[in-house]
Amino acid sequence: IYHFLGTSTFSEYTVVHVGQVAKINPEAPLDKVCVLSCGMSTGFGATVNVAKPKKGQSVAIFGLGAVGLAAAEGARVSGASRIIGVDLNPSRFELAKNFGVTEFVNPKDHNKPVQEVIAEMTGGGVDRSVECTGSIQAMISAFECVHDGWGVAVLVGVPNKDDAFKTHPVNLLNERTLKGTFFGNYKPRTDIPAVVERYMNKELELDKFITHSVPFSEINKAFEYMLAGEGLRCMIRMDA
Repeated sequence: IYHFLGTSTFSEYTVVHVGQVAKINPEAPLDKVCVLSCGMSTGFGATVNVAKPKKGQSVAIFGLGAVGLAAAEGARVSGASRIIGVDLNPSRFELAKNFGVTEFVNPKDHNKPVQEVIAEMTGGGVDRSVECTGSIQAMISAFECVHDGWGVAVLVGVPNKDDAFKTHPVNLLNERTLKGTFFGNYKPRTDIPAVVERYMNKELELDKFITHSVPFSEINKAFEYMLAGEGLRCMIRMDA
């Protein structure tokens, strides 16, 4: 059993630091709210807590996996008028519409940098962008596609340790803002219980983030779904 962020997620019993435990509403269905422990909170929080788009603004989301779709959901809830999804996998585009994405860009379909494509689409750049891939090139594109003067780019993905972020200094001088976030700027012990309450009050949709449910005895099938790009967040029942 290997630790991931110190949680030993797939063990029957585990000992964790008190800072990693959040007490939530006992009525909350664990097979639904478990998605708040990572992907959903990370993407949603990156948008609503860090990028903070205003109603009517445009948002570009780089990467349409679980985290990126949660970021798109945050843009939808915030009232963004245009949500542009950027991904190399065209099969993700149709599903992304359920999370508020209004337009799609596949960088492979263009012979110019995707940030230039988005700038042309939006008359100068989007108001906000959220990068959810871990690709250093996507991070650079996310920053360079926001509008001069007020654009804000938020980096969520974790890059390779040897990667280097390179952009021309004029992009900063032109008053673009670059931010980073971990876990959507949520503080687990104090904030996650409140996010769970938003779900219980039907202010948040979590069910649409669940594409498969498999018993624990078939955990490898869940990983196969993930590697094949067929699942956003695969629920693994512990009752097998």
